[in-house]
Amino acid sequence: MSLNSSIIGLSAKEARVRLAQNGYNELPREKSFSWFLILLSQFKSSLIYILLVAALISFILGDTVDAWVILAAVGLNVLVGFFQEWRAQKSLEKLREVVTQTAQVRRDGQEITVEARQLVVGDIVILRAGDKIPADIRLIRSNNLQVDEASLTGESVPVKKITVALPSAVIVAERKNFVFMGTIIVAGSGEGVVTATGSSTEIGQIARLIKETHEEETPLQKKLSVFSRKLGVIILFLAGIIFLTGLAFGYEMERMFTTAVALAVAAIPEGLVVVVTVILAIGMQRILKHKALVRKLVAAETLGSTTVICTDKTGTLTEGVMRVVRIITHNHDLDTTRKSPRHQEIGLPLKSYFLALKIGILSSDAYIENPHEVIEHRRVFGLPTEKALILAADQVGLDVDALRRDNPRLSVIPFDSEQKFMATLCQDKKGRRYLYTKGAPEKILEFSSHIDLDGKIEALNNDKRERLKKEFEKLSFEGLRILALGFKKVDKRVISLDNYKSAMSGLVFVGFVGIKDPLRHEARQTIELCQKAGLRPVMLTGDHRLTAQAIARELGLPHEDKNIIEGSEFEKFDEDALKKRITDISVYARLNPQDKLRIIDAWQARGEVVAMTGDGVNDAPALKSADIGVALGSGTDVAKETADIVLLDNNFRTIVRAVQEGRLIYDNIKKVILYLLSDSFTEIVIISASILLGWPLPLIAAQILWINLVTDGFPNIALTVEPDESETMSGRPVSIKEPILDGEMKAIIIAISLITGFIALVLFYWLWQTSGDIVLARTVIFTAVAVDSLFYVFSSRSLKQPIWKQKLFSNKYLIVACLLGLFVQLLAIYLPFFQQVLGTVPLAPFHWVIVFVFSGITVAAMESIKWIFMRQRHQA
Repeated sequence: MSLNSSIIGLSAKEARVRLAQNGYNELPREKSFSWFLILLSQFKSSLIYILLVAALISFILGDTVDAWVILAAVGLNVLVGFFQEWRAQKSLEKLREVVTQTAQVRRDGQEITVEARQLVVGDIVILRAGDKIPADIRLIRSNNLQVDEASLTGESVPVKKITVALPSAVIVAERKNFVFMGTIIVAGSGEGVVTATGSSTEIGQIARLIKETHEEETPLQKKLSVFSRKLGVIILFLAGIIFLTGLAFGYEMERMFTTAVALAVAAIPEGLVVVVTVILAIGMQRILKHKALVRKLVAAETLGSTTVICTDKTGTLTEGVMRVVRIITHNHDLDTTRKSPRHQEIGLPLKSYFLALKIGILSSDAYIENPHEVIEHRRVFGLPTEKALILAADQVGLDVDALRRDNPRLSVIPFDSEQKFMATLCQDKKGRRYLYTKGAPEKILEFSSHIDLDGKIEALNNDKRERLKKEFEKLSFEGLRILALGFKKVDKRVISLDNYKSAMSGLVFVGFVGIKDPLRHEARQTIELCQKAGLRPVMLTGDHRLTAQAIARELGLPHEDKNIIEGSEFEKFDEDALKKRITDISVYARLNPQDKLRIIDAWQARGEVVAMTGDGVNDAPALKSADIGVALGSGTDVAKETADIVLLDNNFRTIVRAVQEGRLIYDNIKKVILYLLSDSFTEIVIISASILLGWPLPLIAAQILWINLVTDGFPNIALTVEPDESETMSGRPVSIKEPILDGEMKAIIIAISLITGFIALVLFYWLWQTSGDIVLARTVIFTAVAVDSLFYVFSSRSLKQPIWKQKLFSNKYLIVACLLGLFVQLLAIYLPFFQQVLGTVPLAPFHWVIVFVFSGITVAAMESIKWIFMRQRHQA
């Protein structure tokens, strides 16, 4: 590819021409979210459609009060859902860093600073440690340039860059003569020529894969959709039967049509769409308190159905920072994760310990940007292993800057992957010169002829050498990254380390340093909770197999050979082989990010609900394909915009807490459905039976709507904050195949609606016949059905415990809600305005006795049915 550039860079004029031709150097961003589209998305529900049709028919029939009440239910649902999703989108926008990235370029032979978005193909870019790469660049100069490409390739180890030509067919991860947009320089410097900008870059091209990845409906969407369709069919069937039956019995067509509509209104639980949305919204807020932002309302429930959590290791199960955890000298093994000795407390037995840290400082290029800040706020830049050494020294009180000032560097042998060590030549205040080195243990031991014994130098005999080798092998088995440290005094005339073989011979071995990314302190406990809850945790890591195995052992994950697979072996699996092995594999080592899609597909093919974590642009397709895409808060904007949930603290425990909240959301939705449908089907029994018997309607449409929306509305909302039951995380997740209305709930709804419906009909007939006042009889039944629901809501709180074993005040909102429900019912029968709208008359104390006895019978019936099912579960 001809770039028509030169070492002095493009001219300013040519850069403007190319910018006009090719556009800005920007990745295509997700379109700014539209409040109108978010609003429209709230109408995607079969129940909403049924309610809108019912409202339209009510308008046609002249029942404007009923119509407006139905529309009020729809409006409330839409507003609650809209508000929650709008807030989530606004929160996500605030997560984005509002920083203008700049780049150092050479134009017209001069180095200037420009906005990264103004880079064009052919620009010469100067690269330095700490820079974020602004475009895809072919290197023309590299001075120990090392780049963290984790956001693109998923590989956590920095890549050392070269300038020599490579075949064009080489994959991205092996194109070491290129640096890529979005990656970060951790060490060295260089310069190169821009070969691609914006959507033409490697990261930009991943956006195409995101668009091609299909986004599945959540389990709740599927279940509610099936539930709504079935409910709609039942309602239409019953309404049709009643309409035709009435015509067959000689009733007028207009009256029967009005009655059929009233029956449909009775059957539709108007409050359900509102309360499901409120439950999801409250769940989102609860999850947010646990440091996870749910972007989509329905995604909150899907967490409760999650069966597999595929999680990256770094930063999620671990702290995400390489740390020195062990320092081993000739006869000391110090665990630095516990309290380490301070430099000021140094005693003779620990001289080798502090000498090892001193060597680590003087043979590293990492540095502290703000050494004058308190230790918790200091920022260290450099290679991960060197940063770990600097942090370890800093935390025990060694002054990194002072040590380097007192021991200025004269010469250096940079780290090389072939020679496997780095060495520096330094001079102390007295003019003495020392060589300090760190590197692979086998290399440093090979160069060593002596060993430091807390200040005393002795020959390194074969016995000591073998003991050190065994120690090194033991540490490697534990999954630690091992560095060996050594030094030697050199002649004052030595000013260069050009002849490194002679310079390195005769080293004094000081000790080993064990470095790792430590597990979060709660990680193992969280894995155990997952396993107890029927969740399958799967770890993905770029580490070596042995390291991954050691971490799995530490976490309590299955870690036999059959449970671990490396990327090279994984790539050889066809789809059938993967589906057979997928349940055995708990750890994926050296995995390419693009392989995540195959893992998701294999689990989903088995009917599992998969949550997948990711932070890089390359993770976006997997995040979109997973049932729950979980982006890390520290990840890229593309990952966050694609995911369903954003972890604000990058912690695996937060995912599990969110799963627990998801299960609570699902449980509460089921409780509300049970509560509302018991009421709605009671009304169906009352209405349909009265028509078949040729009686006047015991409840008119306005009264039905009042019960469904107003009286029941307060307990509905209170059930949304029903606390977690102790068994929530002690069983398997709810199967996505299990209907939202299970067999037990159906039995309870049918039994309660038949019992209460029968009693209500008998009561209505008796009152109607004895008083001759149809309005009074309707008012008593209206009040009985309304107050009855305020009592049996306490039975609906749990299907696993009888009402007398529940903690009455664990949901104080429910008590307040029932009192409010009773209050509005009093308004409905004693306030003249509502008497006119609802067709009610005041009740005498005798009528209230009837109402409360009726409610007590309903609660007793519900508890009896619950007891039967609880006994069956106990026997099973």
